[in-house]
Amino acid sequence: MARAIAGDQAAYGELVARYTALAHRTAFLLGAGADAGDMVQEAFVKAYRKLHTFKPEADFKPWLLKIVANETKNLHRGRRRRNLMELRLAAITETVDHDDPGTLVDDSRAKLLHAVQSLNEADRQVVTCRYLLDLSEAETAQTLNVAKGTVKSRLSRALAKLRPMLEEVAHDR
Repeated sequence: MARAIAGDQAAYGELVARYTALAHRTAFLLGAGADAGDMVQEAFVKAYRKLHTFKPEADFKPWLLKIVANETKNLHRGRRRRNLMELRLAAITETVDHDDPGTLVDDSRAKLLHAVQSLNEADRQVVTCRYLLDLSEAETAQTLNVAKGTVKSRLSRALAKLRPMLEEVAHDR
């Protein structure tokens, strides 16, 4: 491990060879399934990038497996968010029967989605992350790689643009 921290790529290669099977088994058992190989590869890349944070008195195996576990957790979180987004988009884009008052909600959702899609890319991204994906401001900032203050200002600007469009939707009811 000391050699790998010092920049010896061959030493890190030895660690990869030694721990790949265990890391793969861990990812699989934690629920990565068919994506276990990708999780392990990503974990080794992240571990390599973070070698400078490794404490010399620590053991490599638990440190690596914590990264594998986090990558697997992120996979699950991403799947849940994608599934939730797909469900929301499906609900928004369903065909609306204007003779049925119950479908007016779906019509409003479709208009809301259209309004969000009409925003510029930066505003659309922040509204999508914050409200359609239910990310916190901090998660939105991390996802978009911007400062938390930027998220707040973009949200404010985007909501100001959306307000007139949404009032029109409410008025159409």
